[in-house]
Amino acid sequence: MFDGLSGKLQDVFKKLRGQAILSESNITEAMREIRLALLDADVNYEIVKEFVGSVEKECMGHEVLRSITPGQQVIKVVNDKLVELMGTSEAKLDNPKSPSAIMMVGLHGSGKTTTAAKLAAHLKKQRKRVMLVAGDVYRPAAIDQLEFLGKQIDVPVHSNRLQPQVDLIAKEAIEKAKFEGIDVVIIDTAGRLQVDTDMVHELVMVSQTVMSTEILLVADSALGQEAVSVADHFHKALGLTGVILTKLDGDARGGAALSIRKVTGCPIKFVGVGEKIEDLEVFHPDRMASRILGMGDVVSLVEKASEEIDAEEAERLEKKIKSNKFDLNDFYSQLRQMKKLGGVEKILKMLPGGKALSGANLDTKQFTALESMICSMTKKEKSNPEIIDFSRKKRIAVGAGVKLQQISDLLKKFFMMKKVIRKPSLMSNAMGSMGMGMPPGMGASGMGSSGVRGSNFTKKKKKRKKK
Repeated sequence: MFDGLSGKLQDVFKKLRGQAILSESNITEAMREIRLALLDADVNYEIVKEFVGSVEKECMGHEVLRSITPGQQVIKVVNDKLVELMGTSEAKLDNPKSPSAIMMVGLHGSGKTTTAAKLAAHLKKQRKRVMLVAGDVYRPAAIDQLEFLGKQIDVPVHSNRLQPQVDLIAKEAIEKAKFEGIDVVIIDTAGRLQVDTDMVHELVMVSQTVMSTEILLVADSALGQEAVSVADHFHKALGLTGVILTKLDGDARGGAALSIRKVTGCPIKFVGVGEKIEDLEVFHPDRMASRILGMGDVVSLVEKASEEIDAEEAERLEKKIKSNKFDLNDFYSQLRQMKKLGGVEKILKMLPGGKALSGANLDTKQFTALESMICSMTKKEKSNPEIIDFSRKKRIAVGAGVKLQQISDLLKKFFMMKKVIRKPSLMSNAMGSMGMGMPPGMGASGMGSSGVRGSNFTKKKKKRKKK
């Protein structure tokens, strides 16, 4: 979502880094380009004006102008102001009592029902007992959808298709939650094409009945400034406690995320970054600012890895590598681990400078091809790749829908990699700093040769020592 803005800001910073000293003229020029970049990202005009004014004022200070690295100082000022604009810290959910009631409100098509299930899955990971409530009585399909999602994440769903009043359905759910020892009740409410009197009255009734601790607006980030306007209307009518921005993985320009806090005073608490249930992230202003400025988000990557990576699996893999028993089953396991983290492209985007790499010569389809090739092998072939001869290669290629040469390349690179990871000096690289056991030399082509080059370099070094 922020790729366009991020690219333009990085171009501005490159020019500044090339300057030996900063002057009033080159700062003014940089601020003009930052202003245009923010306006193009659909950020509110008044916010852009105030933001650029405050950045320019701070950049004109003696501390920046006399700095040894003026370009980097400007980046720091922009980063600090972006964090300030989006909220200085993570805004946590308020759950002071049990059961706590969270209301999900928003317009039609913003993704309320799916987001309610995503939030339930997120809270369940925190060992909370959650119940979903189907409060959209005007759309039977919404009730069906919530019940389906509830089964998917193993969370109970309370619904009453015979009751037309949402506040009474919500009251039933709270009573049931008290009896069953539920910690959090998430109420999915009906959407409208616009904020109207009937809608507001209904939501106020529900909020008063359940004494809601959170009223979260689910807003579609693709609406840009319209999303900010919607948030403002809802906040004035209901007193929102937070916002969940959806579709941040889309091609929206990012203006809503940068404007919504300043205009409404409501913090962004979560962001939807995909269609899967697990694609809901806690909104951290400082980390989002780092992503926008192309500095990555390693902290979020490590947190996600600690949630998704199986520590026992990583330990088992390390033992297999040490005993030289690493096979194609283990390699396939590592491909699946990478998928859990969002794939190579998503991982690269969260690393400093990785955005540039993520779009350059990275064919993610090759990872799918690798998976299909391994899945087309028998258990015996996966455990003993050495037995795969020409006739077996032909059968595997037909089963995977790939060329015969691709099977040969996979095996050739796998055996090269197996030799490399036997070396203790490269073992740590193979396992990765997050306990992933990621195969060394994994590059854009699926399995690059960087690990092999490292091996040759080590041999040359030893030869020089002998001489």
